Amino acid sequence: MRYQFLVENKTDHEGILAEHGLSIYIETEEKTILFDAGASDVFSLNADRMDIDLSRVDLAVVSHGHYDHTQGFPLFCRINRRAPIYLHKNAFRRSHGFRDGKIEEEMCGIRWSDEAKNAMEDRIRFTDGSVWITDRIAITGTVPCAEGFLPSEQFYYYNLDGHPVEDDMSHEQCLVIREEKGITIFSGCSHRGVISALNAGKALFPGEKVAALIAGMHLYEVDAKTRAAVIDELAEADIERVLPVHCTGMNAICELKARLGCCCVIAQAGDSFDGCEG
Repeated sequence: MRYQFLVENKTDHEGILAEHGLSIYIETEEKTILFDAGASDVFSLNADRMDIDLSRVDLAVVSHGHYDHTQGFPLFCRINRRAPIYLHKNAFRRSHGFRDGKIEEEMCGIRWSDEAKNAMEDRIRFTDGSVWITDRIAITGTVPCAEGFLPSEQFYYYNLDGHPVEDDMSHEQCLVIREEKGITIFSGCSHRGVISALNAGKALFPGEKVAALIAGMHLYEVDAKTRAAVIDELAEADIERVLPVHCTGMNAICELKARLGCCCVIAQAGDSFDGCEG
C-alpha cells in the first residue's frame, strides 16, 4: 500500500499548496482510493504536481459531512466519471459550530451547490453500518463512541421545524485496510474521539495488529489533562506508526512526537508513504 497526502494543513514541499482540510490518495493491490477531498480544488492541483492521475481512482470515501473534507468532490466527479463515493446517510446535515455560547452563523457542513449535488447523485453510496469493499478493505460506518468519551467541540443543525438539534456526529466513519503487516486506519477528524476510531477499525479485523493510524484527532481545543490521557491510550495501543494530521493541533502533535518518538510521523501535504515502511 502507498498513501499520499494531497491536502493537509501544512507543507514545506515546493510547489505544493496547504489548506485547512484533508485529502489522501491511497493505492492498494486491489483498489485505488480517494479518502476525502479537502476544502477546495487544492487536492487536484497538488495531485497534478505529484503526478497522480485522479481519473484512476476506483472509489472515494468521505470521512464525515464537513466542508474541509468534501468541497473538492464536485471537481473530482468531473475528473473521474466512474468512482462511487461512500458517504454516511447523515452527512448532509447542515452543521454549524458552537462558540461562546451561541451557534455560529456560518455553515460548516457540506457546501455543494444543488446543481453539483444533483450531478453527483448517482455516484453516492450511502452508508450506515460497516461496508466491505473487499475482504481487506472496509468502511466502519458510524463510529461508536468509546466509554467515557466527551466531545471537544459541539455542532448543531436545524431540523425541518427550524429548531436547533445537536449534531451527534454519527456521520463520522473510518476507512480500514488490511495488509500482511496489519491494518491501517484512516480517520478524518475523529469527532467521536480518536480512541473510538481506533476501536472501530480494530473491531472490523479482530486480532489484527494496527500497523498505522492516520487521523485528524481534534485535540487542539482540549485541555492538557485530556490530551495526556488520549496520548497515554495511543501509546499503550502498540501502534507501529501514528500520523496525527489536520485538526490534531500542534500541541498534541508535539506531545505525541515526544511520547512516541520515531513511531509518530508528522505528515504534510505532498508527503508519500509506503505501507511497509517502519
